[in-house]
Amino acid sequence: MELDKTIKLRRSVRHFTSKTPDWRDIIECIDSARYAPTAGRNFILKFILIYDPEKIIKLSKYCQQDFIAEAQYVVVTCSDDSRIRNMFGDRGEEFVRQEAGAAIENFLLKIVEKGLSTCWVGHFAEEEIKDLLKIPEKSRVEALFPIGYEAKKPLLRNWRIELDRILFFNEYKNKKMREIKKAY
Repeated sequence: MELDKTIKLRRSVRHFTSKTPDWRDIIECIDSARYAPTAGRNFILKFILIYDPEKIIKLSKYCQQDFIAEAQYVVVTCSDDSRIRNMFGDRGEEFVRQEAGAAIENFLLKIVEKGLSTCWVGHFAEEEIKDLLKIPEKSRVEALFPIGYEAKKPLLRNWRIELDRILFFNEYKNKKMREIKKAY
C-alpha cells in the first residue's frame, strides 16, 4: 500500500467483527515501532499483546470503553523513562512522549497496511492495568490498542482540518510564503 493512501485511510475504529486476526500480523506491526526515532538511541517502549478474553474484558472496564471487549487482541504500550532521564534530566520526559508518539504512529500505519483496525485509547485507570498485567511500578502505560477487523464502515467524512489553517511561513500566523529568488 502506498504511504499517502495508508496515512489517509488510518482512522479510529470502535466496532470489530468476531474474526480473529493472525497474531503474527500484529507482531509485524509492533516490529515497525522499532524504526521510529529515539532519544539518545534508547528505545523506551514495551508492548504487551493481550489475547486472554478475561483480561480484555477487564481492560475494557478499566478504560470505561465497552468496544474494547469486542476485540480479539489488545496491545498495551508502556514506557520506562529512567535511562532517558539519566541522560537528559527532566527534559527526558518530553523526549519519551515524543518517542512514544513516533513509534505508535509507525505501529498504527502498519495496522492499516495489514488490513486491521484499531483505536488509540488514552483514557484508562493506569494502576489497575499495571496490576492486571504485572507492569513494573516505574513504567508508565502510554496507550491501549484493541485490534481486530472493522465491523462497519463509517460514513466517510473529511473532517480533517484544512492545511491553510495550520501552516505558517517564517513566523506564527504568517500565511504567505514570499517568493524565493534563486541565487545563480
